[in-house]
Amino acid sequence: MSEYKLPDVGEGLTEAEIVTWRVAVGDTVAVNDIVVDIETAKSIVELPSPYAGVVTGLLVEEGQTVPVGTPIISIGDGVEPSGDPAADAFSSTATAGAIVEQEVRAPEAERQPVLVGYGPRSGEVTRRRKVAEPVETSVPTTVRALAKPPVRKLAKDLGVDLADVPSSGPVITRADIEAFVARIGQPVEQRVDEPVEEPVEEPVEDLGQAVGRHLTPTLTGPVQGDVRIPVKGVRKWTAEAMVASAFTAPHVTEWITVDVSRTVDLVERLRRSRAFSDVRVSPTLIVAKAVCLAMRNTPELNAQWDEENQEIVLKRSINLGIAAATDRGLVVPKIFEADRMTMLELAHALDELTETARAGKAQPAQLSNGSFTITNVGVFGVDAGTPIINPGESGILCVGAIERRPWVDEDDQIVPRWVTTLALSFDHRVVDGEQGSRFLADVAAILRDPATALTY
Repeated sequence: MSEYKLPDVGEGLTEAEIVTWRVAVGDTVAVNDIVVDIETAKSIVELPSPYAGVVTGLLVEEGQTVPVGTPIISIGDGVEPSGDPAADAFSSTATAGAIVEQEVRAPEAERQPVLVGYGPRSGEVTRRRKVAEPVETSVPTTVRALAKPPVRKLAKDLGVDLADVPSSGPVITRADIEAFVARIGQPVEQRVDEPVEEPVEEPVEDLGQAVGRHLTPTLTGPVQGDVRIPVKGVRKWTAEAMVASAFTAPHVTEWITVDVSRTVDLVERLRRSRAFSDVRVSPTLIVAKAVCLAMRNTPELNAQWDEENQEIVLKRSINLGIAAATDRGLVVPKIFEADRMTMLELAHALDELTETARAGKAQPAQLSNGSFTITNVGVFGVDAGTPIINPGESGILCVGAIERRPWVDEDDQIVPRWVTTLALSFDHRVVDGEQGSRFLADVAAILRDPATALTY
């Protein structure tokens, strides 16, 4: 029998929470079958089995946080992969003895999207149900309720046993839990994973809208006393990182309000373009490109303060972070080497990043080693803010709401225009006021007239 110990799936990981077991005692697993979802300080991670055999024990309960190196599952007759596919396949079959393995495909609703940079899996994840020969029809004594990790977390926070929740389909949904707790008189979180009609005047849906609208829950209903929310995983890491950044790096924030009507026009033209027909185009794409171009004049915004050596490290390339709100907290997945991408390549990268963030499946490698961040508070109807710099970076750009406003044009005429406010926070140890001002002015100039990008 082999015990699978919780591994370090990221740099310096010390602990993780067991979110959802994908297997049960008695299941037969092969090498690389996904057995559990864990939540690290940055993301939800799927762990594959390094052994082949029969699950003999789940050693840690869902919702429990354990240190790296803790045994979490035991697999009988498990063997580590030998490197010989034929031998591994034989070993997996031999452990079952006279048991016939019958594959059962996961229901369509449980299939997970391909992660950015990971490529498709070698085969569809399956669970093998053991059926003794001869095969006889039997009724299981217990049935484990099926639900996705965010739904399981909601049930846990509300003290609901998923086995008691009537399901409208093969998988228990947030709506099922809400309907159940509404009947027993407990406060529930509002479901916000269905599309909400955007205001007529809003020209585009941005990444923050897509992620926040689908994943960010809000508490509704009468509050019956104080509510305590455990701070762990992503939220705990974010809190610690923001405190460290706010009280370590001397923040300076500058603002500029700009007419972005030509950017809005460009977004519409790109949407109609055949080359961009298979990607979603939003103002974030133009902002991201403007940031990359503006940094050619002010590379200090793409730098890092090295406290130990008392040096400023100018980064070789721009690893661009896009802040996204999820039901597990704020995450900032990265587009690596964004400055080397064409507009079309950048659009595809943003599309992939959006899907990963929506699924809550951004991996630790995608959340580390950023050099500059864009955050969009405009999706909440907010004009701007004073964002906190992500640790290890020197700047963050906050994009406010793009709204129709009266604007005085070059002929002193008041005309309706699409207007937004940009706010740039930067580390004053690395970036002087002149450099920060020039960078912000350059970004604004490109958004005011995207044709000026040709001069960079």
